[in-house]
Amino acid sequence: MELSSILSPEAVKVIASASSKKRLFQDIADVAQSAYGLDAQTTIEALLERESLGPTGVGHGVALPHARVPSLDKVVGVFIFLEKPLDFGAVDRQPVDIAFALFAPEEAGVEHLKALALVSRTLRESTFCTKLRSNPDAATLYTILTEGESVQAA
Repeated sequence: MELSSILSPEAVKVIASASSKKRLFQDIADVAQSAYGLDAQTTIEALLERESLGPTGVGHGVALPHARVPSLDKVVGVFIFLEKPLDFGAVDRQPVDIAFALFAPEEAGVEHLKALALVSRTLRESTFCTKLRSNPDAATLYTILTEGESVQAA
């Protein structure tokens, strides 16, 4: 599995700021709706329901919100870069400026976990995140997110 198989260029956005975690989820849902046709309200509810089980802020300014959403036939992702970091309730109490949301079909099993592991591994690399933070342009961010695949495979 590669990031390019779950992330479309239209699903990468730079947002100036979000006033709250719920507002960020609204922004993510809006992007998911325009990029993949997901119902925004259903998407927000799924994200909030998952978040109620425990925060998805994994530390070092990164959040990996994820949820199962009806009407999907494959795992898809939304990448948001926040120019102004947001208090997300992350495990290390650091504000979040990188959010990579994953949405999976309700019956998805191992594919959802593989995608989550891939995104987590990718965004655990501090030099990779530094590169993302240094290029706050949606097209450039998409290229950075997907170009590493051929480099890593080499």
